[in-house]
Amino acid sequence: MFSVTVRSATKHLSRANTPGVAARAFSTSDASSHRPVIMVHGIHARYANATYVAASKAGTLDKVETELNSLKAAQETSAKFASFMGNPLISRDRKTAYVEKLDKVSDVTRNLLVTMAGNARLGELPKVVETFSKLMKAKRGEVDAKIISAEKLTPAQLKEVQAAMQTQIPKGKSVVIDSVVDPSIVGGLQVQIGDQFLDLSVKSRIDEFSNMSIA
Repeated sequence: MFSVTVRSATKHLSRANTPGVAARAFSTSDASSHRPVIMVHGIHARYANATYVAASKAGTLDKVETELNSLKAAQETSAKFASFMGNPLISRDRKTAYVEKLDKVSDVTRNLLVTMAGNARLGELPKVVETFSKLMKAKRGEVDAKIISAEKLTPAQLKEVQAAMQTQIPKGKSVVIDSVVDPSIVGGLQVQIGDQFLDLSVKSRIDEFSNMSIA
């Protein structure tokens, strides 16, 4: 039964064009270019793009990614740290002085923090980190897929889903699956890959039946 559901999901997804995370940049003849392989836009993207370029030139992309993810996690789990980063009553100078003294991060990460502190945007760091992660995933050729099931999937089932999803993306890319359990869907699967969403859950079928008009 599970295999039938996976095949059904694959069939539906194959009818649509494979989604992209963002528009790709134009190719360049400069082999030493350090630009991200995709283009993202917005205020958070400006910081993420500049940080990516700086880290690429310094050869520290992976290190900066790890540092930024750690800072994001700290901001999301520590109320005290989050309050300091986002409190508008704390002066820019004080925040700048604080991040300038961080000695366990790379120069690239520190420069990002100093710049954001000077612009009173440290509270938005998690959004910048999320955008930076998109750039890094694009560099690695990763495509995010979210699988929602009523019960936890076994390793074998996850492998089957990943193999099916892999057929729906361009060659050279890889699917990164986030498996989520939601008992409310009763059974079946809900699949999110890129900007496509497919609902093959039992709950959706029940809802359809409930909305049917019976003459």
